[in-house]
Amino acid sequence: MFRNSLRLLGIAALGAAIGLPVSASADGEVNVYSARQENLIKPLLDDFTRDTGITVNLLTGRADELLQRLRLEGRNSPADVLITVDAGNLHQAKEAEVLSPVDSPVLNERIPENFRDVDGHWYGLSLRARPIMYNKDTVDPSELSTYEALTDPKWRGRICIRSSSNIYNQSLVASMIASNGTEATSEWAEGLVANFARPPQGGDTDQIRAAAAGVCDIAIANTYYLGGMLAGDDPEQRAVAEQIGVFFPNQDGRGTHVNISGAGVTAHAPNPGNGVQLIEYLTREEAQRWYAEVNQEYPVRPEVPASETLQSLGDFKADSLNLSLLGQYNAEAVRIMDRAGWR
Repeated sequence: MFRNSLRLLGIAALGAAIGLPVSASADGEVNVYSARQENLIKPLLDDFTRDTGITVNLLTGRADELLQRLRLEGRNSPADVLITVDAGNLHQAKEAEVLSPVDSPVLNERIPENFRDVDGHWYGLSLRARPIMYNKDTVDPSELSTYEALTDPKWRGRICIRSSSNIYNQSLVASMIASNGTEATSEWAEGLVANFARPPQGGDTDQIRAAAAGVCDIAIANTYYLGGMLAGDDPEQRAVAEQIGVFFPNQDGRGTHVNISGAGVTAHAPNPGNGVQLIEYLTREEAQRWYAEVNQEYPVRPEVPASETLQSLGDFKADSLNLSLLGQYNAEAVRIMDRAGWR
């Protein structure tokens, strides 16, 4: 059991309370392991139950904990669906053989090819960009251009970013490897580390707050963190976010790095049909609009509009890299970050 991170809904609540596994035998249910926080997924699961009559049993935890749980449970796992963040995590789940390939014409039609696994092991559900964010008082956006240019000595002591153990940064570096090669990415990582304003600490929101407070001038963070601050009810958070500008780098080249949250049917799912039905439901236009308006994430379906808050950040060209490559280059990205002293 995951310390305080275990959450079960529906008929599994009693089993969770006494430490029993989620039921895997009843009809009309689907068992979900989710690395997303409950408030970022539960309303959609409730809608799914209302519309289909299928009970959703939800267990939440950290991505690495859920992957390890699936490995240990093996054929005895009650899980039908794994929902997690970042294509790197989804790739690791595929490599660990805890996901089963799905051939869904619905998903193949709705989800762009670069946001799903080529073999159908996972599909993107929502999208986020990882642009350059800057203090409006200390940085002129005309000074900014690409991720690569952040190694310029003029940014010495001016950049905040979270640690190398974070999968979002690992995937950013993996995208650099895919685009520029290992040698150039190694040089870039060394130059970026030389420009850090402080040792990496905290999450993406902490980097945004640090830039607003003048600890640094530039932060690299996912758009939904800033979007949530701008659209939220906390006036202090909103005031911090309003001090930050967003610059989408590499617009004259490959485009800005993007990543996904996504889902796959587990390898030993007791209710695989319901699992596929749930993932298809989460890609419906109504669900995609919910991701946009409530979570401040970009819909993974290009025909569904982003929220007004995200639209206010500006249009941008996204990197069209197939996100499967982020997982394939993950190990090399970690080695590069370690050699560069990115802690």
